[in-house]
Amino acid sequence: MSSPAILRHPEDSMPAVAEAGPVPAATPPATPPSFGTLALRWYRLNQGRLRATAMGIISLLAFLLVWHLLTSYRVVFFVRFTNVPSPLAVYASFTKAIHDPKFLMHIVLSCRRIFIGFSLAAIVGVPLGLIMGRFKLVHEIIFPVAEVLRPIPAIAWVPMAIMLWPTNEQSIVFITFLGSFFPILVNTLHGMSLVDPVLVRAAQCLGARERSIFREVYFPASLPHIFTGLTIGMGVAWVSLIAAEMISGQYGIGYFTWEAYSLVQYADIALGMIAIGVLGLGSSLLVRGAGHLVMPWRSTR
Repeated sequence: MSSPAILRHPEDSMPAVAEAGPVPAATPPATPPSFGTLALRWYRLNQGRLRATAMGIISLLAFLLVWHLLTSYRVVFFVRFTNVPSPLAVYASFTKAIHDPKFLMHIVLSCRRIFIGFSLAAIVGVPLGLIMGRFKLVHEIIFPVAEVLRPIPAIAWVPMAIMLWPTNEQSIVFITFLGSFFPILVNTLHGMSLVDPVLVRAAQCLGARERSIFREVYFPASLPHIFTGLTIGMGVAWVSLIAAEMISGQYGIGYFTWEAYSLVQYADIALGMIAIGVLGLGSSLLVRGAGHLVMPWRSTR
């Protein structure tokens, strides 16, 4: 007897088809932002810097305008502008000087003296400040001598430097070194005094040795103050250099300015002063730029 047939519904014999929702439409590729959008985004990110740059340009133009008016009308009001050269006269002197190899040699020699003197001051002042800030005995030995020598101005060092060093070049570099050394030393000491002792004790508890504590704790924590001292030291180095070049130099931008005064060339006096200011500003910007490279975490603030 045959087995009874198994009755099935016709729909049951069909293979099951999984129920699926509607097929999503293909998303179009994202279009890149337009130039206007990128420009607006860049402007919003750099709005503060652009505003500072615009204000700086406006202030410089206003300064030149006031200078031009005072010299054009020969104003006498407490101070006399009768012999002060106008901006146009200084510009004419500048166009003449840039084609003179002697003027370029003055600038090159001054920059070389600054580089040597400032580099020596940084090489000596930063490690000495770190050691004095870490070891109390070294601080007690060196700090009193440094405090006695620090207030002596650069001009007072000129006769002594001439007696100490055999050539004028070496004496000028020595005075430049002294001018930048003390700000670097004092600011490095200040940075060492502000290091959090909790960080030092934590490094010691983790088994760090003295060299590692210097490298990982003291030096990074003192870097902002070190670069502050380097920036101040660069400015004082230019002041010291110009004083030394005016008194004992034969070349350099300071000597160029003093020689212009001796020859009654008023436009060259102003040109020398502006050149000193521009060179000093450029040197300080280089130091600040180095600080941003060494301390990138401070650039994001």
